[in-house]
Amino acid sequence: MTLKRQLFLASLLMLIIPWAGLQFVLELDQALRDQAQDQLQGQALRMADVAAAELGDQPPLMAQEDAVLMHRADSPIHPDGYGHEWPGFQDGNQSWQSLDGQPVIRWQAASHGRYSYLLVNVRRPDPAYLDPAAPEKPHEFLRLRWRTDTLVTERIIHTPTPGKVVGRYPFNLSRRDHQVSGEWHSVNGGYQVELRLPRLTPGDQLGFEVAWPDPAQPGMYLTAGTRLDPIPLITGRDPSLEARLATLLSPGQQVFVTEPAGWLIARGEAPVQAAGRHFEQLSPLEIIEQITLTGLRALVRLYQPEPRPISDDQVHMLEPGTVGLVQRDDTVSLMAATSVGNGRHLVLTQSLDQILALSGNTLGSVIARSVLLIIGLMLVLLGYASWLSWRIARLQRAVNASVDPDGRILGRIPPSRAADELGELNRQFSHMVDRLQGYTDYLESFSRRLSHELKTPVAVIRSSLDNLEHARTDDERAGYRDRARQATDRLSQILQGMSEAARLEQSFDQADREPFDLAEVISEATAAYQGLDPDHHIRYEGPETGCRMTGSPDLMVQLLDKLVDNARDFTPAGG
Repeated sequence: MTLKRQLFLASLLMLIIPWAGLQFVLELDQALRDQAQDQLQGQALRMADVAAAELGDQPPLMAQEDAVLMHRADSPIHPDGYGHEWPGFQDGNQSWQSLDGQPVIRWQAASHGRYSYLLVNVRRPDPAYLDPAAPEKPHEFLRLRWRTDTLVTERIIHTPTPGKVVGRYPFNLSRRDHQVSGEWHSVNGGYQVELRLPRLTPGDQLGFEVAWPDPAQPGMYLTAGTRLDPIPLITGRDPSLEARLATLLSPGQQVFVTEPAGWLIARGEAPVQAAGRHFEQLSPLEIIEQITLTGLRALVRLYQPEPRPISDDQVHMLEPGTVGLVQRDDTVSLMAATSVGNGRHLVLTQSLDQILALSGNTLGSVIARSVLLIIGLMLVLLGYASWLSWRIARLQRAVNASVDPDGRILGRIPPSRAADELGELNRQFSHMVDRLQGYTDYLESFSRRLSHELKTPVAVIRSSLDNLEHARTDDERAGYRDRARQATDRLSQILQGMSEAARLEQSFDQADREPFDLAEVISEATAAYQGLDPDHHIRYEGPETGCRMTGSPDLMVQLLDKLVDNARDFTPAGG
């Protein structure tokens, strides 16, 4: 395995730091969720008490009762029969009401300011309009009935042709009530009636029905619409209740209050505060940190329990005391459901983004920066490992280039100037190659000198043996034998010298080193040589003391022995 991979694997151990941080964040997230769930449950109970006091004696709307949902319009509606000003018209998401078994009719109700509005769509082609010449003739009409406090009001809407209409008193159709006015408009497959009424609020009652002549029974009518006795209750979102609950919400929370029949009567939301700075204002490091935080939040969500999918239509189905994680659209929230009384429910949710902001932003920034730091360190280590690998590879190439496959030295290794271990290794290799080169040169010169030394005695022996064959007298043969014997003695001395040199080189590796004075050793050895060889003059010229060194004095004496022996062999007596 290369050094680069070893350092990379070693650097992976540093990932334990962010892993441990992630585990801590997960534990913190669990603790914060548990704490937030308890707080949310307590807050839901307090808000339920406020809602119960705000609703007062308003009767609940039970599941078996008919009701008309009154929306809140964002702006005044001008009745023209088209319905393009109603909530949801622009995005094609209008909230039509209808009754099971009555596909002929559907409707919407809304209020704004001092007025309420009713939009009735009837899918019945070719309606029989009023004949002004014979008003008693059966024709199609719309009957309205509403109740405010104890006053019940009923009006009739009919028209000879599509166009503007006004309310008429049921027992005096010629009498008009301009508080009820609007437009009767023909549409594809039927007609549409858009009316403006006096202001009606939740708790009041409103009912209506469309009547048209029964072709099977002349003089009789068929009807479709809500019941008129009892008059259906008006339900809808209560502005005063929503305003009161909105003051109790924290950022990221939503509250829903529903009737027993499932109608939503209050909804409030406290949006999460926007970030302090825009994306364009962040530095590159902060952008990377935000990306890391986003990934951390995704990891935290991954380890959270699976949320329960729920829609606005299912909020009323939650039993009081239900808690846990829910998912509405793409938002995961904590949820607590409680009872308001009279069968009404209150559901309070808290976005997990707020909790993740606490657990994520508190330690997430530290973990994100530690991850970035570790990645940076890993890159630095990989770069450093690559640099070391390059230096080692360069040294390897230099070593391979300095020696050929046969072991011959081809050149020097350039010494490195680096002060680290690799630089020292480079210099040691360079010094080793230089020593090998010197030793190789010594061996080559030694072989040449040995060849030169051996040529003479070998030639003498060969010539003596040749002459010995042709000698005629004993004196000649004796002379040739002496010459051959002297040559063999010379060969013996050469071989003995080589053996002693080999032993001397081996002793270099085994000798113990110690500090000694070279001048004293040479002086004493010179005196001993002179005593053993009075025929030659052996003198030492140099200081008596003061040449301290570390080595083997015995080997130094052996070296001097060889030098003196060689000098004695080549020096005549008296020299």
